[in-house]
Amino acid sequence: MKYLSLLLLLLVGVAHADTLSGRVVGIADGDTLTILGVSKVQHKIRLAAIDAPEKSQAFGNKSKQALSDLCFDKHASIKVVDTDRYGRTVGEVTCAGNNANEAMVRSGMAWVYRKYAKGYPGLYKLEEEAKAAKRGLWADSNPVPPWEWRKLGFQ
Repeated sequence: MKYLSLLLLLLVGVAHADTLSGRVVGIADGDTLTILGVSKVQHKIRLAAIDAPEKSQAFGNKSKQALSDLCFDKHASIKVVDTDRYGRTVGEVTCAGNNANEAMVRSGMAWVYRKYAKGYPGLYKLEEEAKAAKRGLWADSNPVPPWEWRKLGFQ
């Protein structure tokens, strides 16, 4: 019985490690936010499978504002997918019941980050719809994806 209890505790710990939750206390840009977890520890979160315009790019500030409107000072739940090379948690973010990853693409405030979007086929449809409707960055005649912008040496 003692071993069964220990095993259950370990399993609960593993399941808990796959999700984070807390209040959104910061927005860095259109694809990165910070939550204050229940243990009063801050976690920097990179939204999985999307890439928002850099701050110096067209729509960079609007993208940041869109994520802020969606998530700032709201409860967020993060389904952890990975940790990136900068130590940020990468995940699917839900703010006040809204999937932020999808909302940012749907509104034309972020691209599908093709390099990292293998498990997110629905995002491509949302991007196509935003593009067809010329929402957000798609209103620009020739929007430059952030990964191309960074290759050009801009930040």
